[in-house]
Amino acid sequence: MMRSLFIASSGMQAQQMNIDVISNNLANVNTTGFKKSRVDFQSLLYQSIKKPVAAESGFFSPTGTEVGNGVRVAGTLMDFAQGVVGETGNDLDICIEGKGFFMVELPDGRVGYTRAGAFRINNNGFLVDSNGYPLLSSTGNANSEGALTVEGKTMKYIKPDTDSNDVSIGPDGVISTEKVGGDDSGAPVVELALFANPSALESVGATTYVANAVCGKITVGNPSEGSCGVLQSGFLENSNVVIVEEMVKMIIAQRAYEINSKSISTSDEILSMTNNLKR
Repeated sequence: MMRSLFIASSGMQAQQMNIDVISNNLANVNTTGFKKSRVDFQSLLYQSIKKPVAAESGFFSPTGTEVGNGVRVAGTLMDFAQGVVGETGNDLDICIEGKGFFMVELPDGRVGYTRAGAFRINNNGFLVDSNGYPLLSSTGNANSEGALTVEGKTMKYIKPDTDSNDVSIGPDGVISTEKVGGDDSGAPVVELALFANPSALESVGATTYVANAVCGKITVGNPSEGSCGVLQSGFLENSNVVIVEEMVKMIIAQRAYEINSKSISTSDEILSMTNNLKR
C-alpha cells in the first residue's frame, strides 16, 4: 500500500510543475517576443512482479505483471511558433516573419538571442533593445567592448550614421539613414541567428536566451536569405500564448492533481482499516 502513496505524490509534484509552467505562460501573455513552454512527462521505473512466459516452458503467462512507480517531469519545451504581429508605427520596432533570432550582448558578456525587436538608439548612438542590450551583427559599424564571436564571425555594435535619428530598417535588414541609403554597400545589416535545435536554448529572462552545445550548429545570415525570416519595420511580434488553450490545460492539470490527492486519501483510509483489524 505504501507504493500507492509514493506514486500519487509523484503525480502531484509533476502536476504542480505543470501548473507553474502554465501560470508563467499566462503571466506573459502580453510580453513582446515571449514563447510559451509546455511540460513533457515521463513514467518512472516499472517493477516486474511476474515476467511473461512462453508455452514451451510448461506453463503459459502471456502478459506478465508490472507495476509502475509514478511519473516525473522529463523536461520543458519551448514552442517557437510565430506569435501575433501587431503594428506600432515605430520604424525601429521590427519583427521577424519566419525563423531566426536577433543577437544582443548581455551584461555578463555573453551573446543573447531574442525575438523581441523593440529597438532604440541609446545615448552612445548604438541600437539597443528594450533592456538596453546592444544589438550585434558581424556587419556592424562599431567595435564591441568584448571579443564576441558567433559561428567564427566577430560581432560588432550597430551605430546608425544619422544626425536626425531618421533611421529605417528594410526587409533584408539593411539600415538606412539620411546619410546612408539602402543600396549603399557600407550600410550595416541586422543579421539573424538560426539553430539546429532551438528548443534547447536556455532562457535567462527578459525574453532572451543563451545557446549551449545541445542547440547544435548556429548559422548567422542576412534576413530573407536562406532559411532566415524577413524583417518587418513598424511591427512587433507579440506572445504566442493562446489564453483559451492555457486555461484548458490548467483545468486538466488541476483535475489530475485532485485525482492524485484522492489516491493518497484512499490509500490512507485502507492503511487505517488495516491497522484497525486487530481490534
